[in-house]
Amino acid sequence: HIKGALTAGENIADIGGLKMAYLAYKASRAGKPAPKASGFDEDQQVFLGFAQGWCQNTRPEAARLQALTNEHSTAEWRVNGAVSDNPDFAKAFSCRAGSKMAPEGRCTVW
Repeated sequence: HIKGALTAGENIADIGGLKMAYLAYKASRAGKPAPKASGFDEDQQVFLGFAQGWCQNTRPEAARLQALTNEHSTAEWRVNGAVSDNPDFAKAFSCRAGSKMAPEGRCTVW
């Protein structure tokens, strides 16, 4: 289990950082044709790229130690936590309201 009191600051930073990166990307692409790659639209590609940046294998004992002592959540939760709190992610992937990836009680940053 992740210790929320230990990781809250970094989790908030991840949520806000993803939100700002997405908005900056959208602003940079304004008025340009939307690319498609491997069947994913532009918005989906942004979130997939974010997630791929965190791809890793972690031994269970290392994940357990990190969960107990590190202010950063494990990579899986850094991705799932940040994207599930982002309404643009839910829209991009048509996540049903109230689902795990589009919870009703989202954390809103900025």
